[in-house]
Amino acid sequence: MSQTLSVPKTARILIVDDSTLMREGIRTVLAQSNTGTRLEICGEATTGAEALRLTAETLPDLVLLDVRLPDGYGFTICRDILAASPNSRVLMLTAFSTDKFVYESITSGAHGYLLKELAPETLIQSIEDCLAGKSILATDITGDVMRMMRGDEGATSHAEGIRALSPQEHRVLELVAEGRTNNEIGVTLNLSSNTVKIIWPTCLIN
Repeated sequence: MSQTLSVPKTARILIVDDSTLMREGIRTVLAQSNTGTRLEICGEATTGAEALRLTAETLPDLVLLDVRLPDGYGFTICRDILAASPNSRVLMLTAFSTDKFVYESITSGAHGYLLKELAPETLIQSIEDCLAGKSILATDITGDVMRMMRGDEGATSHAEGIRALSPQEHRVLELVAEGRTNNEIGVTLNLSSNTVKIIWPTCLIN
């Protein structure tokens, strides 16, 4: 994550999904976007290896990344993508809403987690918000994160790690779940944006 960003007039998007139908659908949605930002597809990948190669070649502004790929999990590939292109944003777009996948994606540095059954206009808005520096969580996913934070009955074992967070780390995660940017979190908690970056997302790996 980063502080509020200036959204470019043209944003280069890398699509990573092994479903041809899904990639074609995303391509169609992005082509029909009429917002202030031109969403340009700079590459399409069907595997994690292809995604890493294209990331290094194109340095995309944003990567739409599926959680399940033929050669591995998207949240593992997310770490490598951000290492290869630190200025890229990664938005998980998947059919899976399990706590484990959400947790692993967040702790891998993903800037958002969306489910594929979202409306086309919601995808466009989420991409723009992500490019602007916001953290994006589907409504159902936000509920899962908040339940884990509270340690509700039925929450997965990841709740133990969340309950072990310091009060400051817990508050940062709560604001992330609300979709706040690093800059907004810093202002709310009287912290520098750099301090927020250090706390998030590594605060979940305690």
